[in-house]
Formats: sequence, C-alpha cells, structure tokens
Amino acid sequence: MKDQSCIVGVGETAFVRGAGRTVLSQVAEACQRATADAGLVPSAVDGLVLSGNKVFSEALAATIGMDNLTYSVSLHHGGANPVAALQSAAMAVTTGVASAVLVPYGWNGYSETRISRGPDVETDAGPGAEPVLGDDTMSAAVLNAYAPMGVFAPVQFYSWLATRHSELYGITPEHTAEIALLSRSNAQSNPKAYMRGRTLTLEDYLASPMISSPLRMFDCCLETDGACAVVVTSAERARDLPHTPVYISGVAEGHPYPADEFEGRTDIADIGLSRAAPRAFAMADVTPADLDFAQIYDCFTYVVLLQLEALGLCGTGEVGDYVSGGRLRIDGELPINTHGGLHSEAHVESLNHIVEAVRQLRHEADLQVDCCEVGLVTGWGNFAEGSAAILRR
Repeated sequence: MKDQSCIVGVGETAFVRGAGRTVLSQVAEACQRATADAGLVPSAVDGLVLSGNKVFSEALAATIGMDNLTYSVSLHHGGANPVAALQSAAMAVTTGVASAVLVPYGWNGYSETRISRGPDVETDAGPGAEPVLGDDTMSAAVLNAYAPMGVFAPVQFYSWLATRHSELYGITPEHTAEIALLSRSNAQSNPKAYMRGRTLTLEDYLASPMISSPLRMFDCCLETDGACAVVVTSAERARDLPHTPVYISGVAEGHPYPADEFEGRTDIADIGLSRAAPRAFAMADVTPADLDFAQIYDCFTYVVLLQLEALGLCGTGEVGDYVSGGRLRIDGELPINTHGGLHSEAHVESLNHIVEAVRQLRHEADLQVDCCEVGLVTGWGNFAEGSAAILRR
C-alpha cells in the first residue's frame, strides 16, 4: 500500500470545554470542513472509518449528505483508533472498495465523558449480578480486579508502566517535564490550542499535585470537547485536488498480548507500538533517522517516553538522555507535537495529531518545521494498544 493513498482534506471544530452541542453535530462540522478542504462535497465521499461508538455511520452519512455510502467500519482501540483508521481507509481506496473515505472523531470529552471521573457506562457484570459502571474501553479485568482496589482511571494504569520503567532506568521528573513544557510552548503559536496564552514553567510543573505516582497533574493531558476529520483518497485522484497530497507511505497497528489486561502480561512494558512501528517503517522504506518531525500520542508524558523507545529513536532505558537538551523542541533535530498535542491543544484521540502532520507536510502549519518532507504520527489506546503512520509530502 506504500504511497497508493493520500490524505487530501482536513478539518476541525473549535476545541472547548462545554461545547453545548451534540457529538454528532461536531463530527458533522469537522467532516464538512474536511471535504470542503479536499475540494469535494460529501456526496462524493463513499467511505467512513469511525472510532468507537460516539457516532454511527448511518446517522453521520444522513446528517452530512453522503448518499452513496459503500464502505463503513468502526475501530475500538481507544486513542490508537485514528492512526489505525488510516490503514483501513488506505486499504479501501487502494482496492477500490471506496473512492474517498472520511476518517472522523469527536467527543464531548470534558462536558460528558470525563476520563478523570472513571467509568461511566452501564455494563453487564454477569448472571445474577447487579449492573456495574464501566466504559467501552475498559475490560472485565478493570471491573472485576482493578476497580475494587480503587484502580479505575487511565492515570493509574499508566503509572504502573511509568513506575517500573523509571525505577529500572532512572527517569526523573525533569525528563517527563520536558514533554509537558515543549507541548505548552508549541501551543502558544497555535490559535486553536486550548492552552494558548497559558504558559508553563519547570517550577509550575514540579509544584503540581501528584495524581498517581510518578504522574503529576501536568503529566496528564487535557479533557476537551471537539472533533476532527480527514479525507483519504487514491494517489491518482489526489493529483487533481486543490492541496499538495500527503501520502500514506507506511501504516500499521499493534496489540500487546493479552491486550485487555496489564497484569497478565509476561512483560508489562510490552506495548502495541513496539509491534506496529517496525511494520510501518518497513512499508514506508524509511528509518527513524529520516523523520523531520513526529506527532506522538501524549495522553501522559511518560507514554511519550515509552513510545520514543519503541520507535527505535533511542535504546531501551536511554530516553531520559534522549529528551534532554532540546532535541524535541521546534528548533531541535526532531520536533514533536508542534501543535501542542493532547497536553496543550486538545484531546481528540490522535486525530488532531494527524491533522497537524498534514498541515506540516503541506507547509502551512502555525509553527512550521522548515522544509519537512517526512513525518510520523502515533496512536496509543486502552492498555497500550498502538498504531503508527509514516506520512510524506
């Protein structure tokens, strides 16, 4: 599938807390903006790849006027969904199942589905049992084993990974702070970023409350309302559309085993990106050294550190030294999260990372990486499921 499909349109809503509108209306707006950006009308798009169950294909198609839907699918990998969705969209247009595919995501992640509040969807606990509260991204392991012990929020799950890794390799708060600080700094150039106008210092970071050791408040991403969408079509068709095509050169998803439980793994540090990244790089025929920038899924700062190692940008246990010295800043050798990421722009799974990567490769980003040609986007969801896409101009 290398370079056989392209992202040709991007769009988003405002990123807010308290949208006061339905998720469907926000996703529809993002889709309309993306199709218009692609020089298309919704009736010219015949595929949908959706993330989770926030909206459904039939309702979205009817809302925006997609009157010839030939392909629809929904993924359920949490924050790994949007990047993995590029794989499905690329397969659809490359095989001719669809001619143009919308990949949208939206939610009221602050006003309705607060991750920090833990589970909030009724789930069947089994025969004879009372219904318990759960979430469609949480497994029976959480409901039956973790939650009774008070462990029910993502910050707690990922603190297990962070604790093990930091004790093995000496990662310090200054290392994780670098991710939070560069994200906030980059957001100051982004008019859409929720944290624009609110700077962050190392002193602020170190003084923030500990949420689940070793993760502090500023190690945690935003909770926001909003939506994004991108349009994928064939490389041949992309040549006739308004913008510089952004080619999907390599894309893959990966799942640790077992994917639905942390404690049962042979290696708790086994993450999906470790499996996905080599396949994406091989498909694109590039190496980490070829990247001009990366948009790394950043639900928590430590998740970024783990992914940098999984991508092969540095060796296992070397990420503390790797992130030091400004290497990942906008003027460093590999700028990351140039829009502010989930930490400082908004939390729209990894789809706002894809939108930013496309704008970087079109050379129209708010905080532009000079002369960039090749970029990477990652996704991370649930219990460390992963996805990776190599995009090129």
